Amino acid sequence: MSAVAAGVTGNNPALNIGIFAAFVAITLVVVFRASRNTKTAADYYAAGRAFTGPQNGVAIAGDYLSAASFLGIAGAIALNGYDGFLYSIGFLVAWLVALLLVAELLRNTGKYTMGDVLAFRMRQRPVRAAAATSTLVVSFFYLLAQMAGAGGLVALLLGITNKTGQAVVIAAVGVIMIVYVLVGGMKGTTWVQIIKAALLITGALAMTIWVLAKFGFNLSSLLGSAVDAGGKTGEALLSPGKQYGATETSKLDFLSLGLALVLGTAGLPHILMRFYTVPTAKEARRSVVWAIWLIGIFYLFTLVLGYGAGAIVGPEAIRNAPGKGNSAAPLLAQALGGPVLLGLIAAVAFATILAVVAGLTITASASFAHDIYANIIKKDKLTDKNAEVRVARITAVVIGIVAIVGGIVANGQNVAFLVALAFAVAASANLPTILYSLFWKRFNTSGALWSTYGGLVASIVLIVFSPAVSGKPSTASTPSMIQGVDFHWFPLENPGLVSIPLAFLLGFLGTVLSKERRDDKYAEMEVRALTGTGAEKASQ
Repeated sequence: MSAVAAGVTGNNPALNIGIFAAFVAITLVVVFRASRNTKTAADYYAAGRAFTGPQNGVAIAGDYLSAASFLGIAGAIALNGYDGFLYSIGFLVAWLVALLLVAELLRNTGKYTMGDVLAFRMRQRPVRAAAATSTLVVSFFYLLAQMAGAGGLVALLLGITNKTGQAVVIAAVGVIMIVYVLVGGMKGTTWVQIIKAALLITGALAMTIWVLAKFGFNLSSLLGSAVDAGGKTGEALLSPGKQYGATETSKLDFLSLGLALVLGTAGLPHILMRFYTVPTAKEARRSVVWAIWLIGIFYLFTLVLGYGAGAIVGPEAIRNAPGKGNSAAPLLAQALGGPVLLGLIAAVAFATILAVVAGLTITASASFAHDIYANIIKKDKLTDKNAEVRVARITAVVIGIVAIVGGIVANGQNVAFLVALAFAVAASANLPTILYSLFWKRFNTSGALWSTYGGLVASIVLIVFSPAVSGKPSTASTPSMIQGVDFHWFPLENPGLVSIPLAFLLGFLGTVLSKERRDDKYAEMEVRALTGTGAEKASQ
């Protein structure tokens, strides 16, 4: 327990706050400078489509490498070894789906949101309502994970162990995020993500070299030390099954998790929206290639950091620290470089949370303002050009408040686990509809509504009645969100294995049972998707 106590009280809270305040100050200056050119809806939603492929690739990496990547996966590897690293593999492999099937076609077909792609050849109002509903729900799940990570980090760094104090800091993170979005729009948010990605990858690289140096740059020696530190269950860290191999149900759970991770990325609204910030489909493809390289390299770092935390800090100390595994990377930083390195890594982790929640918030607010307000309520007949952006900013404030409340409720959950649930909802509600819309000529409005709402409802209902919400004790590696009650009847923690195939099936049935045919619009959409003819151009 001494290591845990050191993790909470043996650092310098003033230094941690100072480093984080410096990051916030620098990024706020960048955001205010970026806001000077934010005048139109294209500027606010898509940064004028002016970013290059490499710039957008770094920003995508910044958007994607969330608290789950840095805090959750390092903790999962430290405690569960091989099974924890499967998160990294799933998150990375998922980008092949985005690269090969979605990125270019989406950039050519859409304007600002997923709803634009669906509305291209279907009835506008119902599909936009469905797309906006799905976007808001997925963004909320993802926001929960980031804000939960903020709570655990605060407990570790500032010694604030009471829930009220943590709630205040979660609220402060939410307020700063709202300022980023209100002032800078997509351009400001993108620059924050670029800065954060550079800091995160640099910090992870420095810690990785430091850990390897401690073991003579011998990976076998590092793994051996992690096994020794793991005690009786140490050997299980190097083979599959420590977390997901005990029962047949846990093996199915792993399959479900893998399916959700691999198919979820191409359905995440805040990732899809990033493809609209570049001038051409070619740049969209370049940005994904850049993102794959950066994300892949970072996940190799997490392998060393996870096993390094297990070897140097010890699984017992990590398990007992605030945040239930999310504290592995900060505790490792403290063990390596004391309060200064802990302060730097903590600031990077906070920056990670801030940048990702800003991206999620602007995506959700854009979906509401563009799809629901401008196209459903106003029927695309806005007289005031600034009204849509004004509504988006108001929505951002509302979403920020909801995220703060949700983060306070979810405080203490493992963030990688929460993000996996968000991926399952995205893969169920969004991906089938997007793929059918881009590749199936017969697909129509009924199919889109069946797959979107069906996937959304199925995934959420299965999550609510799964062990993720109730039925698992607080001593479990991933305890249930609600303790003291048990109303679960669905055996799997992640619903992807059931909800994703179901959504594809519902999309198919909804289409073939409907008589609606708009083949001419599909031909037009196919030409635009493949060639870029008629695609949205950069505004500056």
